[in-house]
Amino acid sequence: MIIQEFVKEVLLEDIGRGDLFGRVAPKKEATAHIIAKSEGIVAGQPYLEALAKFCNLRLYWFKRDRERFEVGDVLLKIEGLAADLLAAERTLLNMLLHASSIATQVKPYIEALEGTDVMLLDTRKTRPMLRNFEKYAVRIGGAANHRMGLDDALMLKDTHLSLIDDLNAFIKEARRQIPFTTKIEIECESYDDAVKAMEAGADIVMCDNMSTDEIERVVRFRNERFPGVLLEASGNITLENIRDVAMTGIDAISSGAIIHQSRWIDLSMKIVT
Repeated sequence: MIIQEFVKEVLLEDIGRGDLFGRVAPKKEATAHIIAKSEGIVAGQPYLEALAKFCNLRLYWFKRDRERFEVGDVLLKIEGLAADLLAAERTLLNMLLHASSIATQVKPYIEALEGTDVMLLDTRKTRPMLRNFEKYAVRIGGAANHRMGLDDALMLKDTHLSLIDDLNAFIKEARRQIPFTTKIEIECESYDDAVKAMEAGADIVMCDNMSTDEIERVVRFRNERFPGVLLEASGNITLENIRDVAMTGIDAISSGAIIHQSRWIDLSMKIVT
C-alpha cells in the first residue's frame, strides 16, 4: 500500500463520517507545535507530509527523520484551518509517535554494533497492515529490512523442514520453481543443521538460538567450505548480548524486538495561535 493510500485509511479510521467539531469550528487559521516530552529519534516525515497534503495543512520541520530530539524540543510547526488541523491531530500524532518510537528503539542496537560490519535486521513480526510503515521506521532508526513477505525470499523454518524428507532434492527443485535471483534461507538450530543446510545449497543460514560458541563453529565451517554463504543470527537478541553475537563473525543479526518491544515516546500538540 503506497503512503498516500495508507494515510487516507488511517485518517478515515478516526474521522469516520466527519469530525463533528468541524460543523461548528471557527473559520480561522490556527498554528500548532508538536512538542517532545521525552527524548528520541524522529521518524514519520513522509507519512506526515502526505497527511498534510491531504488535509490542506502546512508543515515546517525543526527536527527531521533520523534526527535526535530532547525533552522540550519543538519537532515541527503546523498551519492550516483550525477544523482541518484538529481533525488530523490524532492521526498525525499516532503516526509520528509510532514511527519515532520504533526508530528510537532501534538506535541503541545500532550503536552497540558500531565498529563492526554486522547488519541489524528486522523480522516479519509486525502489526497487521502496518508492515511497510513499521519497516520504514526500522530503516530510519539505522537498521535494514529482512524480507518484506513470503514472496521475496524462500525461507525454510522448522515448520517447513518438518515436512521435507530430502533437503537436497527439495532445494534443487526449488531452484527450478522460484525466480532466478531469489535467495534461499534455512533456519538452523544446531551446528550440524547448519552444515547440512550449506551442503544442500542454502544462500543464507540462520543460526537460531545458538550459543556464541556454536555460532563461531558455524562461522569457521562457512569460511573454510562455503565462503559465499551468508550467516544470520537470531533468537533472544538483547542489547546486553548483541555485540557478543556480532563478534562471532556473523554477517547479520535479526531481531523482532526492535519493532514489537518498542515503547511509545511522549509527544503532544499544542495550539499556539
